[in-house]
Amino acid sequence: MDPLIAITQPAADEAGIVSRIVQRSIRDGCALDHRNDASLVEAWTRHKGCDQVARWLLDEALCLRLAWLQGKPVGAGMALATGEVCLCYVQPESFRRGAGRALMAALEHFLGTAGHSHAMLYSTRTAAGFYARMGYRPMGRPVSFTGLVLTPMRKPLAVSAGAWHER
Repeated sequence: MDPLIAITQPAADEAGIVSRIVQRSIRDGCALDHRNDASLVEAWTRHKGCDQVARWLLDEALCLRLAWLQGKPVGAGMALATGEVCLCYVQPESFRRGAGRALMAALEHFLGTAGHSHAMLYSTRTAAGFYARMGYRPMGRPVSFTGLVLTPMRKPLAVSAGAWHER
């Protein structure tokens, strides 16, 4: 991992940071998926506000992480103890700098140490190439959710001790 990237568990007072990263990434980085349709953007971001993120931080069945690049928060990711990665968002100006890859490594580590042999997720069209480069492969037919087309993807996990360290 790039020494300029740090992955942390957000503190309670960072819920607003996580919410802003996720909502802005959706609005500005996922136009291919929402096609600048305000009702689609609203439906996608509706349950990602500060209050919801604060609840996620209290839920022990979730792994929520914050990515920092050169000391600035640039990404957020979350996995469920059931084996699903359900969030991985990076600010558009920080795309292709390693923050998304570092977030996914942290989430996959969580899932592997929780006993999962595979990680699964539902990818948007915007993120499909990123996930494919991370080793995820489509499994099954795309599904529609709140106006978005999502492709189920899966990746085998190989957790080795010391493969990833949180700062």
